[in-house]
Amino acid sequence: MQPPGPQQPPPPPLFTPNNGDFTFVSSADAEDPSGSITTPDVKLNLGGEFIKESSATTFLRQRGYGWLLEVEDDDPEDNKPLLEELDIDLKDIYYKIRCVLMPMPSLGFNRQVVRDNPDFWGPLAVVLFFSMISLYGQFKVVSWIITIWIFGSLTIFLLARVLGGEVAYGQVLGVIGYSLLPLIVIAPVLLVVGSFEVVSTLIKLFGVFWAAYSAASLLVGEEFKTKKPLLIYPIFLLYIYFLSLYTGV
Repeated sequence: MQPPGPQQPPPPPLFTPNNGDFTFVSSADAEDPSGSITTPDVKLNLGGEFIKESSATTFLRQRGYGWLLEVEDDDPEDNKPLLEELDIDLKDIYYKIRCVLMPMPSLGFNRQVVRDNPDFWGPLAVVLFFSMISLYGQFKVVSWIITIWIFGSLTIFLLARVLGGEVAYGQVLGVIGYSLLPLIVIAPVLLVVGSFEVVSTLIKLFGVFWAAYSAASLLVGEEFKTKKPLLIYPIFLLYIYFLSLYTGV
């Protein structure tokens, strides 16, 4: 009988810890540890949309330069139309033009809006248009008419405040500017009847009275009481001067 050969040692036991996340196995049962590790894509949430963040972006954020990648939200006020940015209300300007051209209270227009809600662009457009039709090749008339509008309105404003009126310079500037419209209306008529001296003179007087009445009815309020003629007269003279710049007299 042959003696028994050497016995093989038993395999090492498996150690399975009761607590923990790892299981230890023997080297004989372990698999080849080769493989690859997949990294999840890093995504950045900008404005509700997920976009993949590049390596350069990640590098900048790790170095503390992430503020270079920040995108500011669009300000709704930056997307306003140009007219709104310049505070130009075409409907309001059109309504004020109608109030000046039709100053009769019986027509039902709220003419006080011309004084109580003054604007700059409407009167400026009227003055420039009056300057254009007054050119006749004399470009210096444009700057002179604008100068008379600004300083003539300043004179009326100072006189109104001295007489006790509660009116602002912007209100006077707007009313005087808009009230040039009657002179613009009579301009093409004067071109037609210019050869008839009597008719031409009557039309000029009508235009001046029309313009002066439109302005005075807005600027000369009840607070002036018996002093109204002291303010109406210089307004009348101002529009006579405007007409003289147009006719060249």
